[in-house]
Amino acid sequence: MVGRDSYLEHLASVPLFAACSQKDLQRIARASDEVQIPEGRTLMKQGDVGRECFVLVDGKVKVERNKRKVAMLGPGAYFGELSLLDKGPRTATVTAETDCTVLVLGPREFSGVLDEVPQLAHKLLAALAARIRELDEKAFG
Repeated sequence: MVGRDSYLEHLASVPLFAACSQKDLQRIARASDEVQIPEGRTLMKQGDVGRECFVLVDGKVKVERNKRKVAMLGPGAYFGELSLLDKGPRTATVTAETDCTVLVLGPREFSGVLDEVPQLAHKLLAALAARIRELDEKAFG
């Protein structure tokens, strides 16, 4: 793991965390586990019960729905939050396309971070609203 200061600097470069204070970044760092994921490993499967949320720090992942590739995500992307918000099944399968570094937040840690870091909750709500608008536009024009 990189040094503490450069680690917090790296967290600050993740768009989701960009507006967070140094103190908030420290809370996020304490609440999450940094995990190395080898290329080819599946991080989550569509339909499974979700138990964690991921923030991609380094590397690339492939997102598939119904066995069809729908996206490639890179550093700064996050996924798995829907299952933690509504306790529903995973909506996609996510597989590491390269070796990856991810931050993993379990349900209690995810809720705690959202409670303690209001800017993060606001950014997450804005991102979810943008996704809904995008899907609405695709479905209804």
